[in-house]
Amino acid sequence: MGAGTVRSTNLARPRPDPGTPRTTGIDKLDVPAIELRVPGPRHGDGSGVVGDLVGDDRHHGGADKAVYAFAREELDRWEVELGRPLRDGVFGENLTTEGIDLDGLEPGRELRVGTALLQVSLPRQPCATFARHLGEPRWTRRFTEHGACGVYLRVLTPGRVVPGDPVRLGASPGHGVSMRVTFAAAMGDDEAAARVLAAGCLPATYHAALQRRLERRG
Repeated sequence: MGAGTVRSTNLARPRPDPGTPRTTGIDKLDVPAIELRVPGPRHGDGSGVVGDLVGDDRHHGGADKAVYAFAREELDRWEVELGRPLRDGVFGENLTTEGIDLDGLEPGRELRVGTALLQVSLPRQPCATFARHLGEPRWTRRFTEHGACGVYLRVLTPGRVVPGDPVRLGASPGHGVSMRVTFAAAMGDDEAAARVLAAGCLPATYHAALQRRLERRG
């Protein structure tokens, strides 16, 4: 089943991350195509996009965060709220999509994009690098309160993606927990965390962290 298209394919423009010794790849520019690969399982094992840069390899990269997708419709919304233009790739996404509610997708759902087979994996959690990059006051809180984080994707089958490629959805995994719910859980919502744990829809390490948090709050 088709559900939207790829509007742009984006690669990092390396630049210094102010206040840190790192180079960041959060600022991405559109390119004619991207090649997707399967990175290793851990943070630090690189991007799933050939030639992309992962600056903070303690928290990014690896199989569960191989590719990041964000909707053009959400960028348009933020343009209005922030009163400034936001080009494709500025939120750090490798894929800017149109016509698909990424945040309504469930972890575990497969997407056929170009010649690659991808799978919805994790929510994007806003970090200090993201806040510095945007330069907006209270950015982390504002992004969190809006609740639309885009999606991290696993690469199940490597392939090539170009702008205009359709995004084709595989069958729903059936657990009914959307990316909006997993994002809320990650950002401190205990009711959402309980739903995620009941669904068993995230990698084991993320479930363990949510379980510890709920136990502490008891």
